[in-house]
Amino acid sequence: MATFEVADRKYEVDEDGFLQDPQIWNEAVAKDFASTESVADLTEAHWKVINYIRNYYLQFGIAPMIRKLCKETGCPLQRMYDLFPSGPAKGACKVAGLPKPDGCV
Repeated sequence: MATFEVADRKYEVDEDGFLQDPQIWNEAVAKDFASTESVADLTEAHWKVINYIRNYYLQFGIAPMIRKLCKETGCPLQRMYDLFPSGPAKGACKVAGLPKPDGCV
């Protein structure tokens, strides 16, 4: 298993860099993982998406479909890519501390 290190913190990650234990996630973890996704600062718009994804995952055990994510957050798909350059499935889920979504390449 791989390890992602930032400052004096270490996280166990899968081969694609996704957090292995979603239970240890918090805002500091999100900020650490944002750095791997070319996101320098997490804005209110980032947090809206991140929190929606986290809450959906905790309720249903899977990440939301991108269409639902865009509709529920009011964030158009292009804006999602502006916020998370590697995309909502990969980037946003990684920052939110979720496992890699099925079908994510």
